[in-house]
Amino acid sequence: MKTVKIIIGIISAISIIFFATGLVVKETSYTAETTINKPVEEVFTAFNKKGNIKNWIPEVKSVEVLNENIGITGSTYKMVVENQGQEITMTEKVMAYVPNEKITLFFDAENMLKTDDYTFKEKNGVTTVTLKASCQSDSYIMACLFPYFKSTFKTQDQSYLNNFKAFIEK
Repeated sequence: MKTVKIIIGIISAISIIFFATGLVVKETSYTAETTINKPVEEVFTAFNKKGNIKNWIPEVKSVEVLNENIGITGSTYKMVVENQGQEITMTEKVMAYVPNEKITLFFDAENMLKTDDYTFKEKNGVTTVTLKASCQSDSYIMACLFPYFKSTFKTQDQSYLNNFKAFIEK
């Protein structure tokens, strides 16, 4: 009986810690970066051409324009992504667009709300692309999970930047 009480106590403590995570951590943020041996104009143009995205994010199955504004900011796109055999439909909205400097994208993918803030800086013909990402959820349970998957999110986004580097430099 004592063993059962100990096990129940441990499970209860883990559950309390897990659910408290969602109360304490409202947003999961991280940074990823890559340097590309190309001028910023070429990098920025290739990065923002919607037809190119499949070259560095292989999970993207399709990108459809929902609303494209003249100044790019406010444009929205529907993206279909395959994740572990399951298709997920998400909406991408361009929140900020400064040619050759910055693009901020907001993704609504079911229970994941993600903001990707990309900055582009050139020095001596080498462009540095920096991603500052933040994830939130409108689901409390998912919000509790995100902090535990921060390294997974960061690793995935870093691999996408590395794929983009390989694509643009060939």
